[in-house]
Amino acid sequence: METQTGGFGENTKFDDDGRLKRQGTLMTASAHIITAVIGSGVLSLAWAISQLGWIVGILALTMFSLITLYTSCLLANSYRSPDPVLGDRRNYTYMLAVQNNLGGIKYQLCGLAQYGNLVGVAIGYTITSAFSMSAIKRSNCFHSNGHEADCHESNETYMIWYGIIQIILSQIPNFHKLSVLSVIAAIMSFTYASIGLGLSIAKTAQAAAGSIQGIVQDLTNYRPFTSVS
Repeated sequence: METQTGGFGENTKFDDDGRLKRQGTLMTASAHIITAVIGSGVLSLAWAISQLGWIVGILALTMFSLITLYTSCLLANSYRSPDPVLGDRRNYTYMLAVQNNLGGIKYQLCGLAQYGNLVGVAIGYTITSAFSMSAIKRSNCFHSNGHEADCHESNETYMIWYGIIQIILSQIPNFHKLSVLSVIAAIMSFTYASIGLGLSIAKTAQAAAGSIQGIVQDLTNYRPFTSVS
């Protein structure tokens, strides 16, 4: 059934499911993928590889890359139901894709895992942001007053402020549709990657050392695979 909203040719503004036709291109889709995949975790990538060593580190990185590729292909094939190419239903969310393809308890488990992950990520970023802001202020205090000064900073204050900002921003209607967010996310992705690359180059320039088995020190029970977790 075609959707008509007015004059001649208006139905071309809509997809086959009646929703507004998407305007995305290969370039914009690639940009969104980059912002989704490259996050702040890239800052610890160099450290993790150094702990695992050249062999295990590269193998682990390759393994997770293949897992990401597999799950991405699986997600793309689940976009339409019941057929991945000719299906008449589009699955716009993870839960909808699981519901239409698997159904039952798996749909509920998907929702539990997804929202549990969102809560965990929110808590993690809140704590990490508070620690980072506290460390910056403490570092400035040491530079101004010397390393013997009492520069203790409370993390709880920054956590509260971070939470207040989150609550305020969450009240913006259709927040996920703000195009400026995509621009900021893309800039931050390249910023994270640039910081990680710069710190790695600086560290290598100071002492260009590495080993096959990793560089773990002072941890007698430490094993390279611990870095994976």
